Amino acid sequence: MSTAGWQTDFSRHSVPLSEFASGGPPRDGIPPVDRPKTVPVTEADRFLDEREPVLVVEQGGAARAYPVQILVWHEIVNDRLAGRPIAVTYCPLCNSSVVFDRRVGGRELTFGTTGNLRKSDLVMWDRQTESWWQQLTAEAVVGKLTGRGLTVLPSQTLSWADYRERFPRGDVLSRDTGFSRDYGSNPYQGYETAGGDPMLFEGAPDRRLPAKERVAAVNAGEATVVVPFSRLEREPVVNEEVGGVPTAVLFKPGVVSALDAGAIADSAEVGTAAAFDRRLDGRTLSFEARRGRFLDRQTGSEWDITGLAVSGPLRGRRLRALRHDEQFWFALAAFVPGARIAR
Repeated sequence: MSTAGWQTDFSRHSVPLSEFASGGPPRDGIPPVDRPKTVPVTEADRFLDEREPVLVVEQGGAARAYPVQILVWHEIVNDRLAGRPIAVTYCPLCNSSVVFDRRVGGRELTFGTTGNLRKSDLVMWDRQTESWWQQLTAEAVVGKLTGRGLTVLPSQTLSWADYRERFPRGDVLSRDTGFSRDYGSNPYQGYETAGGDPMLFEGAPDRRLPAKERVAAVNAGEATVVVPFSRLEREPVVNEEVGGVPTAVLFKPGVVSALDAGAIADSAEVGTAAAFDRRLDGRTLSFEARRGRFLDRQTGSEWDITGLAVSGPLRGRRLRALRHDEQFWFALAAFVPGARIAR
């Protein structure tokens, strides 16, 4: 790790500076998108494959999709949705997507990439104080704002086909980013399927699961419960309790990896997960998968992967989304070592 050229207060830090490692590129060598443009669904249909992953954010009745084929080249998008300043972030090495409110203490921040990693995870910096921020903990770990946290906003990964169907009037981050990149190709070809330990990770990963097993990590209160994708592929609905919150974890196939083949559209299918509070109108629902559909046992209503009831007595109702992170197991375990695995 080099401190040359930084105005960061390196005397203030909450983690050892020795834990940071250069990822190769310099500061903002992986350039964030600071002036994002959007296009309608009909235009995005020209460059997105049906099964490609998009990160979906909803705010104030507005929905926006951020194609992972763009995020994998930029890692951060400083955006505004329904008037709210947000940062949409993606760390390819951890396969972690996290969306934040960019305001801290009433001050709006803009973020870039430091070029450094900690435990293989993206380390961001804010241009206002040059503090360094850990993506997976949403916390400033070096500099003036050390100890301050960002508000994490709900988001979920969908296939392009599902986003297009569910949000036909939503918009999509445009490929017109101001940079020339080969969007649709994967600069980390073979990373997900390669055996062995992750890149630029100090120490031994937690061996309770394979290092690059995809997991859905559900956060409620002070608790985190991890549901491996290997279980969800067999059992597409898991009724759990997380931090006292009755939780449904849903899994749907039809989404490809962004970290497999040279062309993302040609990559292996990995699926996607979502997590919801099972309580509705004072009643706790329980869910099951039946012939590829999600049904609640209490009313027989059918629900989609976004938590919307699409048919039955509860049609039109929506479950409250819980924060859940889809990432590789090694990264989750490194930052939340006490997480319980729901096998």
